[in-house]
Amino acid sequence: MITQEKLTQLVEQTQEIAKEVGAFIRKERQHFSVEKVEHKGFNDLVSYVDKEAERQIVDRLSLILPEAGFITEEGTTTTKGEVYNWVIDPLDGTTNFIHNIPVFAVSIALMENEDLILGVVYEVNRHECFYAMKGGGAYCNDTRIKVSTAPDLSASLIATGFPYYNFELIDKYLATMKSLMQKTHGLRRLGSAAVDLCYVASGRTEGFFEYNLNSYDVAAGALIVQEAGGMVTDFEGEDDFVFGRKIVASNGKIHADFLKVLNEFWG
Repeated sequence: MITQEKLTQLVEQTQEIAKEVGAFIRKERQHFSVEKVEHKGFNDLVSYVDKEAERQIVDRLSLILPEAGFITEEGTTTTKGEVYNWVIDPLDGTTNFIHNIPVFAVSIALMENEDLILGVVYEVNRHECFYAMKGGGAYCNDTRIKVSTAPDLSASLIATGFPYYNFELIDKYLATMKSLMQKTHGLRRLGSAAVDLCYVASGRTEGFFEYNLNSYDVAAGALIVQEAGGMVTDFEGEDDFVFGRKIVASNGKIHADFLKVLNEFWG
């Protein structure tokens, strides 16, 4: 079992890894060409930067916790651990990166069995490192962060992500957005779920929802929201948000009404 002292050390080491890989990503963006883009599927883009960033992260994490396995976006390694697994998105917001829109991040989480115990999200362009460990609160660049105190949806700004390749549920999605537009301060689509979750954690937005996400998109950010005093569930209000592909995060105060709106259309 990882002790609290060891976990604190891992948080510090993971931050350094995320920042160093973030510096590599930032440098590569300066001379990046769209000709270097590959397609994993329709509108599912990847580049050598994603792959190299993941290799660097995996290599470094393997040294600081050799017994842990990995869940990775780019498949650098598929070795799963019996108890501990790192969950990695080396470049969350690849489409933004490719188009030079400055919202993308390195996202690294550590799970102990089914529990999130560490989360680090480094937003590359603003040099903001969000991090948390289970039971230790949430921080951005060493400053404690808390969710917003907005009391209801009418005082809330909501973030989301748009479907970009799976359009089967697009009508439900558009109906949900139409409803939320009329009940809130508005909607924002930043293009990085990891950043969206950290903005909920830091009180910049009150809520975030999206479907069809993967564990590596949300694991680190979800823990950061929870440790900042917020609430994270799936669309049914249950705990299957890491692997269940549907996530709702909020400041907690708006969560019940937020879920009510979603379930009006998602059932």
